[in-house]
Amino acid sequence: MLKVRIFLLAVFLLFTVNTSLFAQRKSDWKTDALYEEYVQAVELLNTEEHEKSLIFCRKLLEKAILTQDDAATGYAYNTIAANFDALSEPQKSLFYYKKALYYAEKSKNNKLLNWVFNNLGNIYCFDKKDYEKGIYYYKQSLYYSTVTKDSSQLVLTQLNIAWAYFDIKEFKKGEEYINFINQHHPKHGDATTITALKLLNGMYYNYKNDTVQAATFFKQAINEGIKNEERSDLSFTFQEYSRFLFKNKQYKEAYLTLTKYDSLNELIKIEDKLSKVNTTGINLQIDEYKRELDKIESLYRNKEELLLYEKSRNKKVIGIMISLFIISIILFYFFFQNTKLKQKSKLKDIQRKIQDNIINASIDGQESERKKIAEFLHDNISAMLSSAGMHLKVLSSTNAVVPEELIKTKSILEDAHDRVRDLSHKLLPTLLVRFGLFYAIEDLCEKNSNTNIHFEYLSTISTKTRYNEKFEMRLYFIICELFNNIAKHSDATKAQIEMTFVNHEIMILIQDNGRGFDTTKMLTLEGFGLNQIKARIKNLNGDLNIKSSSKNGTSVKIRVPILY
Repeated sequence: MLKVRIFLLAVFLLFTVNTSLFAQRKSDWKTDALYEEYVQAVELLNTEEHEKSLIFCRKLLEKAILTQDDAATGYAYNTIAANFDALSEPQKSLFYYKKALYYAEKSKNNKLLNWVFNNLGNIYCFDKKDYEKGIYYYKQSLYYSTVTKDSSQLVLTQLNIAWAYFDIKEFKKGEEYINFINQHHPKHGDATTITALKLLNGMYYNYKNDTVQAATFFKQAINEGIKNEERSDLSFTFQEYSRFLFKNKQYKEAYLTLTKYDSLNELIKIEDKLSKVNTTGINLQIDEYKRELDKIESLYRNKEELLLYEKSRNKKVIGIMISLFIISIILFYFFFQNTKLKQKSKLKDIQRKIQDNIINASIDGQESERKKIAEFLHDNISAMLSSAGMHLKVLSSTNAVVPEELIKTKSILEDAHDRVRDLSHKLLPTLLVRFGLFYAIEDLCEKNSNTNIHFEYLSTISTKTRYNEKFEMRLYFIICELFNNIAKHSDATKAQIEMTFVNHEIMILIQDNGRGFDTTKMLTLEGFGLNQIKARIKNLNGDLNIKSSSKNGTSVKIRVPILY
């Protein structure tokens, strides 16, 4: 029922040649022939001779496509869509309205855009009940009505938007539109919309609970509908008025008004059925007509595609050549950069290997010299000092009075012997050589512990476990260096070393509760010997991870593969 009202409104306002959407001057068309075909199609649409109107539309469309007149093509599709709308074929109507929109946008014809957007709003609001999308299209139509200064269309579209909002009970949103219509309808409105306008005002004042104004407008709408024989609007007015009367407890009048609505609505349904009976006979022609339109479009597309292909082929060739040239330059640039990076990387690798070899040779040399010096001190110097001490002892025992010089010499000799022995042990600890790494580390913890700091030894590995002598020596001196750092620099009161065996690797964790340091400046802390420690661990194919922060202590994790 609502759809019929909107369509009848559209037929009068959108298709009247003198005042509405299809009105065009000859000067707006490329040829007189196109304009004449269009005028005849519209006139036949207004007299409900849809089959003939569609035939003229087909001729118009074929000529418009062949002459590449996008605006005329859009007008043709819009008229085709209107015919299908009149034949109660909203789906087909929507299909052709969208085609009309495509050509309207392509031709940038603001007037045609105005009409098509309004018609799409009708389809979505009153056929598909998709009010959100329908109102969107109406608002697009409002924009183009303003651009084209089409005051009549502006009033019509404002009325449609107000109706859509009122139909979904969003009166607040529709308020500005009904106010606009009331202000401008007397000058720019049409007599066929007076009933609808009175009805909308009745609905609005009913929403505002102004019963006097609402009743007045409903009665005026009924009188206008009867006078102008606007059955669709009158039917809807009876329905809304009966609801208004029922709301205000005027039940008898509400019942009588509802009876009028039912009678009129039944009459409209009968007319709709008769209309459908009259149009069923041309359904086959409509399908054939659609196929012919598709054929025309296909032919046009083929010609257009061929022309575009001819025009774009040379551009594509030039584009490909330019692209290949640019790609070649880019590839050459990346090749050059890649080669340069590879050379730099290769040079860095060589420098790294040389540096590693120097470090390894230095470490090996240090350890070899350390061992030689320790053995020399122990086997030679220490032995000689011990022998000299024994001789002095024998000499002292043979003399009743021992000279003071002899006593001092003996004391100096014993002190020198102790220092040589300590130095020998530092260079190559006896416990490390005799009993192995873990026994030596446990002893190292005990020796480094004092009243200021306590070193705790934890290990899941037996102290009797032995590995390769060279491996044990390197690991021992790494741990010694870390212990020295803790003792000298950390201000810690407690340190702990934990040693575990995992998958043929020794895992060492050394922690302290000292003041910590900034690990980002580790490379500059030469006094800590960390760079040398790192080099030694790398020489053993191990990993070193140091975590430290100010006032939170330091944690050193070492992972080293075992050499048996």
